Amino acid sequence: MTLRMIPASGQTYTQILKSTMLMGGSSLVNVALSIIRNKALAVLVGPEGVGLMGLYQSIVDIAQTAAGLGLGGSGVRQVAEAAGTGDEARIAQSAKALRRISMILGLLGALLLAALAFPVSDFTFGDYQHAGGVALLSLAVFFRIVSSGQTALIQGLRGIANLARINVLVGFFSTVITVPLIYLFGTQAIAPSVVAIAAVTTLSTWWYSRRIGAHSPRMSARQFGQEWAPLLRFGAVFMASGLLTFGAAYAIRIIVLKDGGVMAAGLYQAAWGLGGLYAGFILQAMGTDFYPRLTTTADNHAECNRLVNEQMEISILLAGPGLLATLTLAPLMMSLFYSSEFHEAVDLLRWICLGMMLRIIAWPMGFVILAKRAQAIFFWTEVAATLVHVGLAWHFVSKFGTPGAGMAFFGLYVWHSILIYVIVRRLTGFRGSAANRRHVLLFLPASVLVFSAFWVLPLWPAIGIGALAVALTGIYSLRMLIQLLPPEVMPAVIRGWIAKFA
Repeated sequence: MTLRMIPASGQTYTQILKSTMLMGGSSLVNVALSIIRNKALAVLVGPEGVGLMGLYQSIVDIAQTAAGLGLGGSGVRQVAEAAGTGDEARIAQSAKALRRISMILGLLGALLLAALAFPVSDFTFGDYQHAGGVALLSLAVFFRIVSSGQTALIQGLRGIANLARINVLVGFFSTVITVPLIYLFGTQAIAPSVVAIAAVTTLSTWWYSRRIGAHSPRMSARQFGQEWAPLLRFGAVFMASGLLTFGAAYAIRIIVLKDGGVMAAGLYQAAWGLGGLYAGFILQAMGTDFYPRLTTTADNHAECNRLVNEQMEISILLAGPGLLATLTLAPLMMSLFYSSEFHEAVDLLRWICLGMMLRIIAWPMGFVILAKRAQAIFFWTEVAATLVHVGLAWHFVSKFGTPGAGMAFFGLYVWHSILIYVIVRRLTGFRGSAANRRHVLLFLPASVLVFSAFWVLPLWPAIGIGALAVALTGIYSLRMLIQLLPPEVMPAVIRGWIAKFA
């Protein structure tokens, strides 16, 4: 007997796994490359340099979000809707409008950040010493807005394989460019490195999107208006969400910076990067493939809920063992990816892993709000999340130091997961499937157990409990994933293994 019968929607599970594995494979390559980049940063410029890199990236994130007007998110939806009609002329028209708008917004965003370089430097660092670096980041803003439009074209047409190739190219060239720059010029090369990474991303996305709508007919002013109006109208929701999300991230870095200095900001940046490393490729695949698919079924509540449950199930099974492994091996990972100077970030990393486990569960439900165009609900949930996150960070960091930022992230997702479930239940009548309830009741207690073991037990017994939890949940996840797939998509060797041991 198997643990679970293969569902009638086995082909959907196959599609989810295929897109996740494509993005995950490219992410694994990026993990290897990020070890090199992070190690170089940690050794050459230390926690202070890593903190400076994180602060610069936060500045670019906010500027891009404000100037980009949510173009990336709304562009995906508009291109996906055009693709759903099968009308090549409409797809080409949407592509042309998206490219034009992204160029215009990119130029405006770059000029805006360059003009505000001095006040931004003073607000962030308390002086004008970094004004030149902030001004240089305006180029990164331009490149990132342009590349977000190009990425939206690929994602809207569900070009998952091309997005995976882009990830690998960006990771490779970012490493090849960043490491020599940091080696030669130290912290002075951090801002140019951010710009170089953005430029590489733009070139990569251009290469894979250049043929989309390449032979579109001339577009009249009226046709252009028909395209950009809904882009910017729905994009305003994404912009507001992005500003709140990146604004919260920026505010928390400022809170950590004011409490513990640039070194504390570096510890936070390192822990945040590692905490999201494993879950990141699952969340990225979710936004890349799941959101366009969900958009086409948003008015069919039963189908919408089925897709959410299936995406949630695959995400939990893939992410759970990896996050438990990160909890268990946090000191080793911190030394491997950075250096012994970052050991103080281990507790912070563990708190972030707890929050990531809840984030994996909540995210598929959150996409329902976007797919159903519930802009007001989406906006106010983002406002509430920002207030809770920043408020908890301000309280916990002042009380517990840098680990308080991780506590705040965990607290945010305890609250946010419950809120999103209640909202989506009202919108579509959503309920978690029996399988998902079983998975949640396995992985959440296991995470709390492993986390608690490192607080109350000596190191080696705690590691033993963590290793056992990783092994057991890993076997469980593997068996469940195998049984979710139709037999015909699996190699004969695996089918034979299932017949023998299942």
